[in-house]
Amino acid sequence: MTPAVAEAARLIAAADGLIIAAGAGMGVDSGLPDFRGNSGFWRAYPALAEARIAFEEIACPDAFRRTPTLAWGFYGHRLALYRRTRPHAGFTQLQRIAASLPGGGFVFTSNVDGQFQRAGFDEMRVCEVHGSIHHQQCMDGCGDAIVPADDFHPEVDERLCQLRSPLPRCSCCNALLRPNVLMFGDGGWLGGRTSAQQRRLSLWLRSVARPVVVEIGAGSHVPTVRWFSESLGAPLIRINPTEPDIPGRGVSLACGGLEALTAIHAALIASGFLPPAAPCST
Repeated sequence: MTPAVAEAARLIAAADGLIIAAGAGMGVDSGLPDFRGNSGFWRAYPALAEARIAFEEIACPDAFRRTPTLAWGFYGHRLALYRRTRPHAGFTQLQRIAASLPGGGFVFTSNVDGQFQRAGFDEMRVCEVHGSIHHQQCMDGCGDAIVPADDFHPEVDERLCQLRSPLPRCSCCNALLRPNVLMFGDGGWLGGRTSAQQRRLSLWLRSVARPVVVEIGAGSHVPTVRWFSESLGAPLIRINPTEPDIPGRGVSLACGGLEALTAIHAALIASGFLPPAAPCST
């Protein structure tokens, strides 16, 4: 056990609530693609690499207006990917840690993949600050409605990154539906669902006196999660293989999310704060 891991475990054991602040790096250990820089993005989507379309160009509302089958090819592929991805063991470790604290835990994430809910986290304790790909909205803002995407099952030509199945349509006005995700240059995003989540988060923060923040895989390119973590004035455990430095009180762990969470989880068991994990059934 390293001194940094031991200190992280001590900070958690002294807390009464766990704030889980997660960026894109949280999903890497589940096998989800890393979109940091065009090189990683284009490895995952070679058709967009061939057309020299950057992430910021496809992840924007204008892409749905210009080339809806391409935009939905990209987002439809991601939706299907997230639906079939199994969250890694770090999610369960975080649930066990949160359950051991008097105030439990709350998730704040910029990820739109729904992996925390898929891992079994309480929907009422998750704040998706950039929205969710598992919800949709009308391109025309029809009635300010946000609807689940449960009935949308995209069929995508992965070689061309093109949607082959029918485009999703608004049940009220028949306009094109788009993901309820905050994109680049997005003045039309409907944030009502996220605003309700933020209100629940604010109420929870007022209910705890000694929270600790465990931040996983949040970079400075889109710094929403890092800003949030640093704004709380709580001890911060920052897990990031390339940008681990932190201001103020806390611990930096320069490694991947699953590696760090597994080490912290083991340290909490070794200290007696957590009971040993039950063996996996076969």
